[in-house]
Amino acid sequence: MKKLILFTLSVIVIGCDNGNAQQKFSPGIKKRSVSKIKEPKKSTSIVAPDFTLSDLQGKEVSLNDYKGKVVMLNFWGTWCGPCRREIPDFIKLTEKYHDDGLEIVGITLTSGSPENIRTFSKKWNINYTLLTDIEGNETQKVTFEYGKATKKPISGIPTTFIIDRDGIIRKRYVGPRSEKIFLNDLKPYL
Repeated sequence: MKKLILFTLSVIVIGCDNGNAQQKFSPGIKKRSVSKIKEPKKSTSIVAPDFTLSDLQGKEVSLNDYKGKVVMLNFWGTWCGPCRREIPDFIKLTEKYHDDGLEIVGITLTSGSPENIRTFSKKWNINYTLLTDIEGNETQKVTFEYGKATKKPISGIPTTFIIDRDGIIRKRYVGPRSEKIFLNDLKPYL
C-alpha cells in the first residue's frame, strides 16, 4: 500500500525508475506521512463444502439436509479425551437451542464401526447427529475438503465449525471449547 506524502512547497520530479518517481526536496522542506489509504475489505465468506456421510442407522445424510439451520460441525473421535470433554456441552446446547434452529453434527473419525460408535453414543447420552463412513474413508475426504476450503488443514481434533443458515462458515475452533464460548459465537446466527 502506498503512503500519501504532503509537502508544503513544490516538489520537482527528477527522474523515474521502474515507474517510481524520484523526488528532490528544497532545503528545509519536511515530509510527513498521512494515514494510509484504506482499501475495501475483501470478502472472506467461505461456503461450507457439502458432503454425504452415514448416520449410525445407515441412513445417508448430507450437509444440504440442514439448509436453513445453524450447524456446529464437529470433527471428533470416540478415543479423543479433549473431544469427550465437549460432549456434555454439546448435549446442553442441543437441549436448549435445537428448537431455535441449532443442529450439532459430529463427524466421527477413526472410531470403529457404526455399532461401536452407537454404543459409545448411548453410554454418553448423545442427543445430536453423529456421522461416519459409508463404505470406507469418506470422513477423511470431508476432513480434507474442510481443510482445503478454509486453507487450514484439520490436523487435530476436536475441530469445530459454525456454519450459518446460508451455509457460510463463520467460525472455526481447534481444541475443546465450553458451552459459554460456543453460545457466545452462535447467538448472532440463531
